[in-house]
Amino acid sequence: MLHVPAPYGPALGFLEVSSIARGIVVCDAVVKKAAVRLLLTETVTPGKYLVLFDGGEAEVEESLGAGLETARDALVDRLYLPHPHDDLWRGLAGTVARPQLDSVAVIEAGSVASTIGACDASLKAAEVRLVQIHLARGIGGKGWFALSGPLDQIESATEAATRALADGLLAGVEIIPRPHEDLGGTAV
Repeated sequence: MLHVPAPYGPALGFLEVSSIARGIVVCDAVVKKAAVRLLLTETVTPGKYLVLFDGGEAEVEESLGAGLETARDALVDRLYLPHPHDDLWRGLAGTVARPQLDSVAVIEAGSVASTIGACDASLKAAEVRLVQIHLARGIGGKGWFALSGPLDQIESATEAATRALADGLLAGVEIIPRPHEDLGGTAV
């Protein structure tokens, strides 16, 4: 997805803006404020602009503040994430090793920022593995991710995701206790 070389910064920042023009100005404000590395800047349907960046905790926090101030009423969602889970980094970079599926959870969220935050919360709350994360492209700016692990851990991970997805951003949660063996090669 991102193909960003490691090492990753200790913090991740993300801004989702409803205007492409404003989004580009937001991106400029982010990189001017502090020494952060842009990981992704792109437009997605329905006309949103995404800015994903990493760096030191203080730098990401400062740059996020500058981006928020610049985005004003065009802000859709935001995320400040210190110490993201290693599997989240691999998922964002598109380097997740496809695990043998145990029980599976699929969590769908209404914004990209909320998807990333809920995925991180899930991975930190339980002994599960990230199977896939899909952000914005082709799904109207939403996001989803799939996890695999023992059923009790999947249930704990989905509870953490549900708690992380406040303000009506939870679009769906499904658990498959015993997925068919073909599911891992196609749908997830």
